[in-house]
Amino acid sequence: MGKNVQPPAPPATGGAEPVNLRDALEERYLAYALSTIMGRALPDARDGLKPVHRRILYGMQILRLDPGTAFKKCAKIVGDVMGSFHPHGDQAIYDALVRLAQDFSSRYPLVDGQGNFGNIDGDSAAAYRYTEARMTDVARLLLEGIDEDAIDFRENYSGDQQEPVVLPAALPNLLANGAQGIAVGMATSIPPHNLAELCDAALYLIAHADASVEQLLNFAPGPDFPTGGIIVESKESIVETYRTGRGSFRLRARWSKEEGARGAWVVVVTEIPYMVQKSRLIEKIAELLNDKKLPLVADIRDESAEDVRVVIEPRSRTIDPALLMEQLFKLSELETRFPMNMNVLVDGVVPRVVSFKEALQQWLDHRREVLLRRSRHRQAEIERRLEMVAGMLIVFLNLDAVIKIIREEDEPKEALKDAFALSDLQANYILDTRLRSLRRLEEMQLRREHDDLEKEKREIERLLGDEAKQWKTIASQIRELKKKYGPETKIGKRRTSFGDAPDIASAEFAEAMVEREPVTVVVSEKGWIRALKGHVADLSNLQFKGDDQLFVSFFAETTSKILVLASDGKVFTLDAGKLPGGRGQGEPIRLMADLGEGEAITAVFPYAPGAKMLVAASDGRGFVVAQDEMVGGTRKGKLVLNIDAPAKASLIVSAEGDHVAVIGENRKLLVLPLEQVPEMARGKGVRLQKYKDGGMADAKVFALAQGLTWKDPAGRTFTVAANELNDWIGNRAEAGRLPPRGFPKNNRFG
Repeated sequence: MGKNVQPPAPPATGGAEPVNLRDALEERYLAYALSTIMGRALPDARDGLKPVHRRILYGMQILRLDPGTAFKKCAKIVGDVMGSFHPHGDQAIYDALVRLAQDFSSRYPLVDGQGNFGNIDGDSAAAYRYTEARMTDVARLLLEGIDEDAIDFRENYSGDQQEPVVLPAALPNLLANGAQGIAVGMATSIPPHNLAELCDAALYLIAHADASVEQLLNFAPGPDFPTGGIIVESKESIVETYRTGRGSFRLRARWSKEEGARGAWVVVVTEIPYMVQKSRLIEKIAELLNDKKLPLVADIRDESAEDVRVVIEPRSRTIDPALLMEQLFKLSELETRFPMNMNVLVDGVVPRVVSFKEALQQWLDHRREVLLRRSRHRQAEIERRLEMVAGMLIVFLNLDAVIKIIREEDEPKEALKDAFALSDLQANYILDTRLRSLRRLEEMQLRREHDDLEKEKREIERLLGDEAKQWKTIASQIRELKKKYGPETKIGKRRTSFGDAPDIASAEFAEAMVEREPVTVVVSEKGWIRALKGHVADLSNLQFKGDDQLFVSFFAETTSKILVLASDGKVFTLDAGKLPGGRGQGEPIRLMADLGEGEAITAVFPYAPGAKMLVAASDGRGFVVAQDEMVGGTRKGKLVLNIDAPAKASLIVSAEGDHVAVIGENRKLLVLPLEQVPEMARGKGVRLQKYKDGGMADAKVFALAQGLTWKDPAGRTFTVAANELNDWIGNRAEAGRLPPRGFPKNNRFG
């Protein structure tokens, strides 16, 4: 391509000439950019090849490296291509050749390699002096008709040979094998597709020129990567990507659960995303394991031989394999996004982003042009041959006279031309004919050949004059192509499937990301929180700041959520796994949640999914609320209890049971049925007990049949049986009466 961009001519004077630096830079950079776009990085929309690939295939064609022939050293191929067509580094040519031969890089390899051509682990190929190659059937199809004036040729870089501008391309290689490239200011990224599906889409497009991209995708639903995998992308997104020519595909590894002995199991990955190096992938996962970022995974090992087999062991057999894989998809290259940017050289000249339909149409239009050119070439050949045959028939009709002229004339050619009104071509052909060809049988064959050629000529003339017939011929060629690479063949079978990403709740996933370990959560009176490792029953040795002391402690796990009720009725959610450790004295809850100015912490407790709580304010109003309604994802918390100042949210207790015992600061006790207390997501609630002075001191939900229990300051438990509670049982909003004898003086149930 460098030939087309001429450097500025030297000054006529032969000396230095001052130039504007900006103009010079613009001119040179533009020349470089154009050369990169046209001659290196972007594929031609018609044959889907970049110049280096086209030159490699043409070089192999010259060396006659057809599919059935013997292999030749890659060093010979690289040397010939570099010397004749591609004046760049030998390694660049060899790298391109190797990629064309790798069945994990190319969906339909164009080169049949013998020797070490690298592997999916990322190991490079052997040096070109050790490897050998020849063309595949697919490459042969790309070159089909190249000697029949199907395409234009141009001079090579040195001007002593001709090279093809584009290949005839009997298959839609741009979409079948895809392409990647980075030019100056633009890039291309086209995924590979299934050839049989592309044939179906092309046939539909021939029959329906106004077909939409969505209709074409009914035949070719999406990429088909050589390494398989699963595309988890919505149909709408895929349609939009193909309509605009830009977008991306979410591609995942294919995996299955493999059962072992005694309930054990492992996950086996059999296909990894396209262009991901397996060795690097496993290294990355091993690093994540060492960094303890994969709490669900115990081990990973590579058991691959010819096929991919990566085995992942779970930490516990109770883990959900889908959750384990979601974690790996999120953190490793087991899931990738393959970009699509169909930036190609339209008609081999204009770089432009095209849609799926336009890319197919470019190939079909090219095929029609190839068909017309090959037909005209054949027509010219037939006319030439007919001329020769006509001359030979004249010989047979006048054999003795022809032999006499040849024997006796000094210039038999001219004599023949004059005697029988022959052309130069006919006269030469007659003179070059061997005597053995002058049998009676040959005359019959010539007459038959003449008739056949005349018939073929009429067929070609009809084809050249009828566009519908041309498209019919192309459709017939495409059907043959589909038969050869259909879904029932080994290479034609679809490898990449389509699926939906499992819908795993973010809360569930976040929980899975934390290693599950037992902890003891400790909260001080002044609102400092910490998490001790393990379940610690004896907290007598705990240190607190100054005059601070223990407020509440409970057992939890690092995956638990901790709920905090503030005096303004808001509930805040903390992650136990993010709490400060037990070595120090913890951190104030205020640093982790946006507590209001002057608000105190009323209660701290572990979140239990599905559990219900009785929440109440100091003025005696309350209601039942599900813990699921309290959990929030932000520092601002969730308002649960609406409060009228100066009242405060004073308690939250488990709502397991059928009755509620409420005691006021006035030391009046009331027992009421729990069904009289409504269940709400948020609000003020209803009045539980009526007070003249003071407010609520404590409340407890219990099962009436088991009696009402409380603990005294000494830690002893007292129980009042159900039949002894009749005097206190009433309805909500009543005042109640003094509690039974022995009830604690602090008006608390303990």
